[in-house]
Amino acid sequence: MSLSEPATALCVFDAAVHPPSAAAGDDGHGTLLVAPWSDPVIDTLGHDPRSTYVEQFWLPILGPTATWLLRRMAAGFDTAPEGFELDLADTARALGLGARGGRHSPFQRALGRCISFRLARREGQGALGVRRRIPPLTRRHLDRLPPSLGKLHGEWSVVCDRTGSVDDARNRARRLALRLLDVGIDRSAVEIQLLRWHVHPSVAYDATTWALALPSTLEAP
Repeated sequence: MSLSEPATALCVFDAAVHPPSAAAGDDGHGTLLVAPWSDPVIDTLGHDPRSTYVEQFWLPILGPTATWLLRRMAAGFDTAPEGFELDLADTARALGLGARGGRHSPFQRALGRCISFRLARREGQGALGVRRRIPPLTRRHLDRLPPSLGKLHGEWSVVCDRTGSVDDARNRARRLALRLLDVGIDRSAVEIQLLRWHVHPSVAYDATTWALALPSTLEAP
């Protein structure tokens, strides 16, 4: 399946997740079992669905509804790492899509796009495996970005390459985030400032989250 043709997965998804005997019907009601899609490489190098990288670079490719759906499922993994049941109608309403069901509803199309872009996969009847980390954009995807975002992605990639190992870049960003929080800057401003200092978006998100969760008695790495 071509990554540039996401619509082709819609019927495949509906047939697998919404068979007549499944809990989730063609009307978009019922539940879907969501489990983590384990991938050692992407889990290490990928980006949190709630990161600035995904918001800036994946959003124009994936679309807003699918992006927000991935963010919501990432939050679900925070409280249920082994998986959870997703109420389809409730989630659709929470995303502002209303209660309209059917295989061609906006919510079903968002699920289909997640599968087409290999951010989710079918795992049996009524079950879906979802990546906890989103991979970096491929060249095919980068070519579809607006020129301004393509340029910004290239600049961030160069800076990331120059910072040395992933561990070094992460530790430096964590120290910076901790210092910013110490002087009273709030979370959103911390992440924005790290981005201004050319910290890679996924590293900035990780550093800010880590610093906020760090007990005040501990020191940064």
